Amino acid sequence: MEFVFRFVGDLGATMAAGGIVVGDRLGLYRALATAPALPQELAERTGTAARYVEEWLRGQAAGGYVEYDPDSGRYSLTPEQAFALTDPEGPIFAPGAFQLALGALKAEPRITEAFRTGEGLGWHEHDEDVFTGCERFFRPGYSAHLVAEWLPALDGVEERLRSGVRVADVGCGHGASTVLMAQAYPNSVFTGSDYHHGSVEQARKRAADAGLDGRVGFENAGAQGFSGGPYELVTTFDALHDMGDPLGAARHVRSQLTPDGTWMIVEPAAGPTVADNLNPVGRVYYAFSAFLCVPSALSQHGGYSLGAQAGEEPVRRLTADAGFTRFRRVAETPFNIVYEAKP
Repeated sequence: MEFVFRFVGDLGATMAAGGIVVGDRLGLYRALATAPALPQELAERTGTAARYVEEWLRGQAAGGYVEYDPDSGRYSLTPEQAFALTDPEGPIFAPGAFQLALGALKAEPRITEAFRTGEGLGWHEHDEDVFTGCERFFRPGYSAHLVAEWLPALDGVEERLRSGVRVADVGCGHGASTVLMAQAYPNSVFTGSDYHHGSVEQARKRAADAGLDGRVGFENAGAQGFSGGPYELVTTFDALHDMGDPLGAARHVRSQLTPDGTWMIVEPAAGPTVADNLNPVGRVYYAFSAFLCVPSALSQHGGYSLGAQAGEEPVRRLTADAGFTRFRRVAETPFNIVYEAKP
């Protein structure tokens, strides 16, 4: 019965993911955060159908994502719920993670076939919600930690960024990390690169919208072929483990760095053994890895498939094999570990 209850909980969570994305897209959470509401009142605030909203609210309350007052019949959000559900620019934004999950699950038939054949599925072959959800999932953590903690933890890097250096952001996706760094360090010049053409186009738009034209550029290139060096700083954010040839990427990063440059590697938080990762965070990353990371790596030339829970030692070994002589862990959060590699 203990296992049955676990299954019921997981089934409810699986279906709840759709409701969370619906609530985000229709502005239901944001409207509810303004004041408690009856279903009809929330429907009127959001221009939605009351019967659907009523059922949605009941499910959200059962899952602990909204509060219900049986005396008044009204629903509301606690400050903690509003914090995590309503602000895509905040330090944590749950709907983005669920959007990424739903987008990844759309590939289930092809992933099932890949299990049979051992072939890969390229990142670019996934649903659009994967690309958008990935940015919305990771950007809050970058917003909270990148400029405030991670870059200052690197040896001498922040001072150089303030003075003005050239930076390559490899595997930049929609450019969230590139834009954050460029906004914080106006004297430096940034070049983002990604093999996915659609993500590069979005990154260019984000940089233009932020008024960074002329100081931030993007190129459609893989990690083994980005250009423009030498750079004083190269960054990779949650990307190295998705690559089919991470050693080739590491060697190319080394070739594009100045002699005293730095490679900042941000990877998912993971312990050194499988047993260390049998926890809620590990469960999330292993699940995403089976649908996204491992298939992406196996779709590429190179023969590697690190997976999202590779941990520190494989990353350390890759940097050493690529010619880096110094490596250290400089920062970590519940979701990420940050490494510094130097020639």
